[in-house]
Amino acid sequence: MVHRSIVLVSVVVVVAASTALAGPALATEPTGRRPVHTFSIVARDPATGELGVAVQSHWFSVGPVVPWAEAGVGAVATQSLVEISYGPLGLELMRAGRSAPEALRALVAADSNAAIRQVAMVDAKGRVVVHTGERCIAFAGDSTGAEFSVQANLMASPDVWPAMYAAYKRSTGDLAERMLAALDAAQAAGGDIRGQQSAAILIVKATSSGRAWADRTFDLRVEDHPDPLAELRRLVVLNRAYARTNRGDELVAENRFDEATIEYQAAAKMAPEIMELPYWQAVTLASIGRVDEALPIFKRVFEREPAWATLTPRLVPSRLLPDDPALLQRILSEAPAGAAPAKSTPSSKRP
Repeated sequence: MVHRSIVLVSVVVVVAASTALAGPALATEPTGRRPVHTFSIVARDPATGELGVAVQSHWFSVGPVVPWAEAGVGAVATQSLVEISYGPLGLELMRAGRSAPEALRALVAADSNAAIRQVAMVDAKGRVVVHTGERCIAFAGDSTGAEFSVQANLMASPDVWPAMYAAYKRSTGDLAERMLAALDAAQAAGGDIRGQQSAAILIVKATSSGRAWADRTFDLRVEDHPDPLAELRRLVVLNRAYARTNRGDELVAENRFDEATIEYQAAAKMAPEIMELPYWQAVTLASIGRVDEALPIFKRVFEREPAWATLTPRLVPSRLLPDDPALLQRILSEAPAGAAPAKSTPSSKRP
């Protein structure tokens, strides 16, 4: 990724102009330029309406810079000698009623340094557009398809973005899986000329709930890693596992216990190394009276990480377990004899 700053004349003026469908005014202020290569994809899933961005770069912490998305609005990737404000301003224009092509055209027209920008946008209706400035560092280019765009700059090969395009088109699965396939294909085709460092994926739901935090299905970043794409895939799997656990909790609240068990088991299978996931499943089962199902799970967790046995009595005052000494004793009896739980540390924390 390449950092460079534009100073906005006024955010208020830009927002007002976008509502009136007039072009926003930007003023640039020269700063140092650091060319860092980046490849990314923006896409809308026609089956679910989800919108997303995925990116890899030889630049520290690319996640806060390139990907922008808002449920029911659109997604933006801003890169090359980057002007970060293309992200929030692009979303603002699309939220105000502009299509992705209209939004990008307005911002490019207002940018005196458009020749060094690379920006792609897709809106909630799947309209997609990309701008690759003529002064982006070679190899640089883009390809667009139905409801998606791939773009890259400062690549080792001009085969990168065609490989991304082909991989996304032929891949199957949900939006996250297909975008990760595009990133993997980019790397296999040569990727960044200077290597790998960070990666990110951001996916939002088709419609807004009015709670932005609840609308993000994936919001994951690898800040600095020798193999950021492999690490990003690992995080995506964990994200899926925790999402299945959360869904299990929701089903329990609806008294749909058998369905909840399926979700909990799926989560544990996805991330067998995370003892917290089956632990909370066992706590939930015990709290609703399904103790015989909970005890074997407690036993497995306590044997792997005895600290969870130390934690368990603390759940009673917080009303996460019933105030039932006999029940608590049954649970703690599953801890291995001679264990020293006070010296152990759980692998993670549930907020």
